[in-house]
Amino acid sequence: MPDRRPRPRVTSFDVAEHAGVSQSTVSRALANSSAITEATRARVIKSAEELGYMVDTRAAQLRQGRTGTLAVVVICRPGEAASEINPFYFSLLGSVCAAASGQGYQTLVSFQASADQLFGKYEESGQADGVIVIGTTANDAAWNYFRSISADNRSVVFWGSPFDELEWIRSDNYEGGLIATRRLIEAGYRNIVHLGAVDSPQRQFRERYEGYARAMADAGLVPRLQEVDYDADRETQGHNAVSALVAKGEAFDALFVACDSIALGAMEELRIRGISVPDQCGLIGFDGIREGIHTSPPLTSIEPDFDVAGAMLVANVLGESSHRLAERRVPVRLLDRGSVR
Repeated sequence: MPDRRPRPRVTSFDVAEHAGVSQSTVSRALANSSAITEATRARVIKSAEELGYMVDTRAAQLRQGRTGTLAVVVICRPGEAASEINPFYFSLLGSVCAAASGQGYQTLVSFQASADQLFGKYEESGQADGVIVIGTTANDAAWNYFRSISADNRSVVFWGSPFDELEWIRSDNYEGGLIATRRLIEAGYRNIVHLGAVDSPQRQFRERYEGYARAMADAGLVPRLQEVDYDADRETQGHNAVSALVAKGEAFDALFVACDSIALGAMEELRIRGISVPDQCGLIGFDGIREGIHTSPPLTSIEPDFDVAGAMLVANVLGESSHRLAERRVPVRLLDRGSVR
């Protein structure tokens, strides 16, 4: 068996002894202080490399009142496993972690759902320099909790908050609704229905509907909304919305759906009912989740720029943004994959 005992940790005092200088000289040399000659700095660096010494950046940050860490809280539905959350949030989480790393920060990720286990006081506990909150708006207790702690002058930034007074970042949902609906109209569809909601905590859903409604009106078409059952899981929402639409007996030849997870359920229900996509019914979702690549046909979607989203969230929580409204909107683009003719 290999020897797994921890190796003795090399300290700056060991480097000082090896280089024949004081410990304070080692600290200044490795901090690129101009008070140290290049010859001395080179000798200290050579000793540090030979001994395998690593600078304790966390200790240095703590001395400066910083942790070098950002907390990312992913809010889940009560009773929902982390693996069951909307895949969109995993993409967003990855972009946040990458943006934080690019700024020299580590990330501390927490999945939270139960009202009695919510925690956001990472700054007071010395665990992080700020908090980024993402995840479902269906968890009222969680959003009310994080809303309350953000009022105490903490560094907290939210993705898609249901509360406008909070420091939020969102996709350009209105523009996405315009893009999706215009694409369907250009493809020749005319009886286009929106599957979504306008009165739910999902503010972005209303914004997407408003973009859709504007594009329909501009084309001289009548907007139609089929509300989803907000209490059901996303794919079930899609199944039920299509079932309700068919039961009404009203003609439709295209669907613009408020999010991809709902669109996946809608696509499956259309398949069950023998309605061909895209020939008999065009279909566009929103979020650009990777599962959409593997459907048949692949799901056309509106995708936010995840790299920009992560960078904006990190910049805001670090206080590096001027917080103008225009800077809160993440640009979107059409992923034309195949569910529109």
